Amino acid sequence: MADLDLRKLRVLRELSERGTVSAAAQALHLTPQAVSQQISALGRELGVQLTEPSGRRLRLTGAARIVLRHADAVFTQVEQMRAELAAHESGERGEVAVAGFSTTLSALILPAVARLRETRPLLRTSLAEIDPPESFSLLHRGGTDVVISADTAHHPGALGEDPRFHRVALCDDPFDIALPEGHRLLDSPRLLLADLAEETWIFATTGMCHDIGVAACTAAGFTPQASHAIGDWDATLAAVRLGLGVALVPRMAKPAPRPEVTIRAFSERAPSRTVFAAVREGSQTSPEIAAVLDALRTVARAAVAA
Repeated sequence: MADLDLRKLRVLRELSERGTVSAAAQALHLTPQAVSQQISALGRELGVQLTEPSGRRLRLTGAARIVLRHADAVFTQVEQMRAELAAHESGERGEVAVAGFSTTLSALILPAVARLRETRPLLRTSLAEIDPPESFSLLHRGGTDVVISADTAHHPGALGEDPRFHRVALCDDPFDIALPEGHRLLDSPRLLLADLAEETWIFATTGMCHDIGVAACTAAGFTPQASHAIGDWDATLAAVRLGLGVALVPRMAKPAPRPEVTIRAFSERAPSRTVFAAVREGSQTSPEIAAVLDALRTVARAAVAA
């Protein structure tokens, strides 16, 4: 049996995840013909048939499923080898790609890059704004090295307990309340979520922030009167300023301040989400990636300070 070609193994894994040769080719920036050729060549190297026709598509065989069961362990070992080699070479040079959703770019990623430019001037970083689950697919394929995401106990997000990735907690991001000018609770010495039961609410559009808001109101004993759904935090504050309602705003978002809007922290434990970084399992000990994770942890504390 010939030695395994990891590039061909990646192509097989991509076909398994994407379902069609065309989709796998697009994800890998190859032609469909090249994908078919790589998988056929891998089958010849292993001495088994990896695909079989199923209508106009190719279906993975039982042998292919066996190969795929071992593939993630192989790639984890490769990542660990690379990490050890990088550590041996001191880790002062290199390039790390970081991807995150929009809020984390300004609140976490850019401040972390600024810190790294001072502490690791020879370490280059490349940034991308990508939402999960696409960011985790990119991480899995090696298109980025670090992904910033968020979840809650009741909203596990795109990562879950995926053994292909190593998770690093960065911070809890509490939600504060945005109130319009002249609101009856602006100067209240104690502010509870239940005090806002009769208010009209502005929620984020469908997704984690929307679900956090609804769940928090329900836990506080009321069903919120949600009249507006806005996906941009600056636009949300503009709506609050006009008196269209009140809104829960993640502290990390730090929208542009508006003189007619006050953002207050709650006197009780606020609803929150956990912001975390994820890397490919085995790569977390690479000194370049460890340096980026270190910088992210440092700036995360400041990002959610009251």
